[in-house]
Parts: sequence; C-alpha cells; structure tokens
Amino acid sequence: MLGPLLKGVSRSFYLTLRILPAGMRDPIGLAYLLARAADTIADTALIRPSSGLRCCSRCANRSTARPTTASLRSASRRVAGQQTQSDEKVLLESIAPALDVLQQLDAADRAAVREIVTTLTTGMEFDLRTFPDERSGRIVALREWDELDRYTYLVAGCVGEFWTKMTYAHLPGTLKTDEPTMLERGVRFGKALQMTNVLRDCGKDLRIGRCYLPSTMLDRYGMTPQMLLEPQASQRAQPLMHELVRKSLDHFRAALDYTLAIPRFSLRLRLACVWPIVIGLETLLLLVDNAHWLEPAKVSKIQRKQVYGILARSLPVSVSDAGLRSWIEGLIRAIESRIGVR
Repeated sequence: MLGPLLKGVSRSFYLTLRILPAGMRDPIGLAYLLARAADTIADTALIRPSSGLRCCSRCANRSTARPTTASLRSASRRVAGQQTQSDEKVLLESIAPALDVLQQLDAADRAAVREIVTTLTTGMEFDLRTFPDERSGRIVALREWDELDRYTYLVAGCVGEFWTKMTYAHLPGTLKTDEPTMLERGVRFGKALQMTNVLRDCGKDLRIGRCYLPSTMLDRYGMTPQMLLEPQASQRAQPLMHELVRKSLDHFRAALDYTLAIPRFSLRLRLACVWPIVIGLETLLLLVDNAHWLEPAKVSKIQRKQVYGILARSLPVSVSDAGLRSWIEGLIRAIESRIGVR
C-alpha cells in the first residue's frame, strides 16, 4: 500500500525506502507519508494559515490515538478538495488508510512513528506561526542562529534520530558505535540535509515572506531581509551563504562518520545514507558556484542524469571504507576550496 503512494509523492525517498532492510521500511515509510501529508496541508496557499495550523495539529494528534475514518475525512477533506495536483490529492485522501497501517505496527514502532510525526508537525507549526501569510507582501526573518538550528532539528534532525532508533530496533548489533553517539550523529545528518534545502530554496522562500537567514547574521553583513530581493543581492549575501555552508559541512562530516559506522556488509543500509549525503554535497557545490543563488529561476539543483551517476558510482565505492571516505571528503574539500576555510 505504501510503496506506490510514496513513489507518486517523492521518487527520491521512494528509492531510499526500497533499498532499506525490510523491517525498517514500514515504520519509516509510514512516518514519511504522514509527515508529508501534514506538510502538504501546511504549505498549501489555498487555505488561511490559521486553518492550516489547525489541520496540522489534527494530523499530529490523530497519529497519537486510534481515529475514526469519519473524523480523519473531516480533517483532510477541505484541503484535499482544493488540491489541483493529483498526487497531493491522493496523498491527503490516504491519511485514514495510512493510520490503519499504523495500528498494525508493534507497540514500540507505533510509539516511535507517533513521536516523529508530532515533532515534524511542531516544525510545520513553527513555520506557520513565525512567518506571515505569503500573500501579505511582508518578509519575516528568523532572529538568531540558534533559532535556525532548532528549526533544522524539528524538520529534519529528528528524522536522523528516528532513523537511528529504527536501526537499533530492527537491526540490533549492526551499528559499530554506541547509541548516544549515533543518535547525535543522526541528528546532525538530518540538519546537514535541511541546511542544504534552506540555502538552495532561499530565493523562493523569500518571495513568500520566509527568510531563514537569521537577522543577527544579516546585520553583520549590513543587510536586511528585504535587501535579499535586490538585483545584486546574490553577490552581497554570498559571504553569509559561505558561512552557513561551512556550518553545513561540519554536519556533513558527522553524517560521514554515521555512515562509516554501518558495516560494509550492511550495504543496503549504507547506500540509503550515502545517496542523500552525496546529493546534498553536490547541491552545495552547485550553490557555491552559482552567482545568482538567490534567484528562484536559477536554483542550484542537480539534474536527474547526475543522480543516476551517483547511484551507479555508489555501489562499488560503498563497499570500501577508504573509498567512501575519499569520495565524500573530496566533495567537502572541493566546496571548501571555493569558499575558503576559516
């Protein structure tokens, strides 16, 4: 049931899910599906933010108790009925059957899925509470680095934490490092990927009133959120982007350590980590080379052909710790050579 739907709403995650060991697929796939549905509700411009906030809360709350199909339809019908994209519409209409699958998981997996969906929904609520209606014409920025760091935990770092818990639960004895260390690395893994998304999508987010670049950091470079829309903004804000890329690379190093703690014989699990790391770093490489990185029409996004190349190279490289480290550290060095290391 989950496979075809996930393929429709996220082909990249579907690839990762397919390669995961069997025991991990249902809880991770289900958690993604429920969070993706809540995210669709939160992001839709067809409803008022206050309504989206209520729908997100319902999605989270109803993942923590056995809901009726009627109540779920009531919560999602309004948004689903206004969706024009067929995949998103099917996704929202599938919340009730997805929660039926949730009830079939064992108690520990059910609790973990409920916890991660609640945390992710908290991140979505943070967006809706922090930023203005995208039609308001206003731009609001986060205030401090700590606020951005907390946000990246709520929407992605917690996923690395959840993934790690599922690995210990379903593949005991697989990871070569102690659980607290791996949980911390898992959080940083997720933060690395979300920081990449934040920087890549900055131009688009600014135009709907969302500035994830903290105002205190903008102040140091003599800029305001509104100035990021100006013609020369990409060049003026490049030093700040480089500073945030450096922070992201520190997280990617933790993600590499996480991946190398997975034994070579657990190749499926290792590949599921290698792919997002390399895709993320290749995206950052495009970003730091992009003189127009704040222009939505010139977003730094790797092409499908490049993704296929990464998949092909990953199989022979991932069976070697030295080869894998060389590949990923080489990408990190290539980025650092462009931005300078301080």
